[in-house]
Amino acid sequence: MAANNTPVPQDFSAFEGTRPVSERQQFDLLTLSAWLELNVEGFAGPVTIEQFAGGQSNPTFKLITPARSYVMRSKPGPAAKLLPSAHAIEREYRVMDALAGTDVPVAKMFALCEDESVIGRAFYVMEFIEGRVLWDQALPGMTPRERGAIYDEMNRVIAALHSVDIAHVGLDTYGKPGNYFERQIGRWSKQYVASETEPIDAMTKLIEWLPKHIPRGAEGAPAQRVSIVHGDFRLDNLIFHPTEPRVLAVLDWELSTLGDPLADFAYHCMAWHVDPTQFRGIGGLDWAALGIPDEDEYVATYLSRTGLAIQGDWNFYLAYNMFRIAAILQGIMKRVSEGTAASTQAVDAGKRAKPMAELAWSYAQKVGE
Repeated sequence: MAANNTPVPQDFSAFEGTRPVSERQQFDLLTLSAWLELNVEGFAGPVTIEQFAGGQSNPTFKLITPARSYVMRSKPGPAAKLLPSAHAIEREYRVMDALAGTDVPVAKMFALCEDESVIGRAFYVMEFIEGRVLWDQALPGMTPRERGAIYDEMNRVIAALHSVDIAHVGLDTYGKPGNYFERQIGRWSKQYVASETEPIDAMTKLIEWLPKHIPRGAEGAPAQRVSIVHGDFRLDNLIFHPTEPRVLAVLDWELSTLGDPLADFAYHCMAWHVDPTQFRGIGGLDWAALGIPDEDEYVATYLSRTGLAIQGDWNFYLAYNMFRIAAILQGIMKRVSEGTAASTQAVDAGKRAKPMAELAWSYAQKVGE
């Protein structure tokens, strides 16, 4: 997959804040409405449409009818150049539909349209959920008890995800089950090399170091734990109940696959290690005063809930995820240099590639200490 077509974890949720539909994402609303009346039980127009501010990789829309609202997520408009493995909204639909009825809260899926002749692109329609999207991981305005409850709920949900019986829900073919770290390190190494705009010494070192330090099981083989991994599990990809510390839906599944659950959980735990003035996180804050568990406590709770154990050095898992994010950020900088991502937000994100890579290398050097 080319670096400039990689699904990128966004700095904002795809389901918060709407605006008029952008010109490049326009489609025939009457045709869509007719299809929905035939394929979504209970759907009745007239329908109006707004576009959510996020969801740049896969545009996300709010469909408003007199009776209720829906969310539609689609591939980019027909003018976009798409790679076969990119923007796989069919996979998003499949994983959320399969998780319905499990302990993982997801929006209800209503219909998937893979026939691009309908509105010029594939799309799916799901439930619109009213709730809170929480942006600042320090949770300003909450009491210590309220913050603790939010963090415990996040922990419960990711533990539930990694505990799903993939065969029972029909997701045992959702991804390649083995050699997760080898495949991911190879993928992101290629992404970085393809998108390099200036040499980052820390990335060069990580590309060589990571494959040699993959966690090993008792027999010396690579750890082969397999679960559904979300790929971007963080606070602002969750919709919370309007008043309760309860997750109503996990959002943004476009990076999901089968993989190592500890790798997915470590991505979530990067928040404890990154400077909130540079990246979205809680590094360096007074967690006890805020009512937020420290990382050791948070990890122990997750391990207790899942029955998993950390194989190898936790610092490897952190270094790997920071390397992965640095490669993604470098992809954004490549788009900036090519003039295909000119926003201030993109420029700022791209500039973070080097410091994130350097942070990753600092954690790599802690392995085995």
